[in-house]
Amino acid sequence: MPKSFDKKKFFFSTELNKNPVEGFSAGLIDDNDLYRWEVLIIGPPDTLYEGGVFKAHLTFPKDYPLRPPKMKFITEIWHPNVDKNGDVCISILHEPGEDKYGYEKPEERWLPIHTVETIMISVISMLADPNGDSPANVDAAKEWREDRNGEFKRKVARCVRKSQETAFE
Repeated sequence: MPKSFDKKKFFFSTELNKNPVEGFSAGLIDDNDLYRWEVLIIGPPDTLYEGGVFKAHLTFPKDYPLRPPKMKFITEIWHPNVDKNGDVCISILHEPGEDKYGYEKPEERWLPIHTVETIMISVISMLADPNGDSPANVDAAKEWREDRNGEFKRKVARCVRKSQETAFE
């Protein structure tokens, strides 16, 4: 990278400051580490996650933007595309290039043009519309398909309540 490259400006998109995206806030966990961010995601309106305040961490690789960050929910969340450890599994966060399983097109995967904003918009969309065909949490996906208004809804409601209680700890 050129000597004049300002990492802080690169990570902190001026767009994010000028035109905040509704539904989340993001910032550094530690001012001395540009590679670790904390995000708060507000559960999207008219979804089962509405009213939730979900905390997550974005960890950027040293060669960002060539490779995607990893995202992990710190707040418990029941969702087909979030594994039981909190790791988010969506196309935009998958390594760039061809999918060896042929499920995703290269343009659906990570591209260096993606930003914190585009990642968060994708995650908010994921909350509103889970992908049950490619689950990270098979149990949640099964409940979402077979018992969406029963057990799945109860588990999500419990996570939303818990997120509200622990949001600002």
